[in-house]
Amino acid sequence: MSSPLRMASAIVGAAETEELGVIPDKSATQLHADAAIRAMEDAGIKNTDIDAVLTAGSPTQIAEYLGIHPTYVDGTSIGGCSFMLHVAHAAAALVTKRCNVALITHGQSGRSRVGEGGRFGGVSSSPSGQFEDPYGTWGAPSRFTLPFVRHMQDYGTTEEQLASVAVAQRRWAEKNPRAMMRDPIDIQDVLDSRTICWPFHLLECCLVTDGGGALIMVAAERANDFPKKPVYVAGMGESVEMTMISQMHDFTSSRAFVTSGREAFKMAEISHSDVDHIMIYDAFAHLPIFAMEDLGFMKKGEAAPWFAEMKSVPGGELPVNTNGGGLSYTHTGMYGMFAIQESVRQLRGEAAAQVDGVNVSVAHGVGGMFFAAGTLILTNDATA
Repeated sequence: MSSPLRMASAIVGAAETEELGVIPDKSATQLHADAAIRAMEDAGIKNTDIDAVLTAGSPTQIAEYLGIHPTYVDGTSIGGCSFMLHVAHAAAALVTKRCNVALITHGQSGRSRVGEGGRFGGVSSSPSGQFEDPYGTWGAPSRFTLPFVRHMQDYGTTEEQLASVAVAQRRWAEKNPRAMMRDPIDIQDVLDSRTICWPFHLLECCLVTDGGGALIMVAAERANDFPKKPVYVAGMGESVEMTMISQMHDFTSSRAFVTSGREAFKMAEISHSDVDHIMIYDAFAHLPIFAMEDLGFMKKGEAAPWFAEMKSVPGGELPVNTNGGGLSYTHTGMYGMFAIQESVRQLRGEAAAQVDGVNVSVAHGVGGMFFAAGTLILTNDATA
């Protein structure tokens, strides 16, 4: 039996902030607003048309700033995949008539730190503060990357294969005028860049930028009432696993990735061969490798050689991270919104590096350091 949420809602407005990268003259809230206003313009609506606000933090602050009086709010914040969950939650709210027009926003001054809280860091009373920090780990570069070492041990994955992910995504960024890093690179360039935490080098770590994005969603029956091509939500999944990297069920696989992906494909009622395009949250270069395996596109140990063979690049077998990803496009701290934005652009036929014939796109995000996951399957085919 099909899920009542399958193909029941659509994204009819999508936009990023006017600028991405270094934006020292706008606070995080102003970045939310910039993206939201541009998304409203994209959908041809006004703030008074919106009756739902979803954001990773305070929907109260965003609603107040934008002059919206909502009947539905969601402040779910589980890291960078929060926006995948917001799309799923908005879909449920629209189908059950709790709202009519939903706004999902993201704004983050990740680089300039204007209107942001303190930088991420361990809290001494937290589980990681008590049981991981004393052993020398600190922050994402030394925690998030740890599972990849086990992947190298178990599957023979090499440093060169890891570097190939950064090279492959730069190939896409070269075609994208909005990408922060566009100069061509090769495997040796990556390996010659500064070591951050073995085996990861600078070019295998995400950018640190300012920016934001926003989405407008409505029920599917209203999808054609707006100026842009609608993007339908065919499948969705979400999950969490643990709060400490040392407690992963399996260092070579994210249980949250597996669960969220399985549920999304089950709801969408499609096979992996139906997918034309993939966006994977890439805070570090190993995440596309883990996701391609955990989402079921290939078996364990097969993704790294696949990337090394440049099968994800322009003209390749299956396009992955066509905006350049968090490694080359932008990464404000919570990247999931930008993955969704690129999926929408590809499905609308508006992307800077447009792929021919994209009808089904997967947008997959991670929260924290493998702590959580969200997966969306989007399509431009109303009959799917």
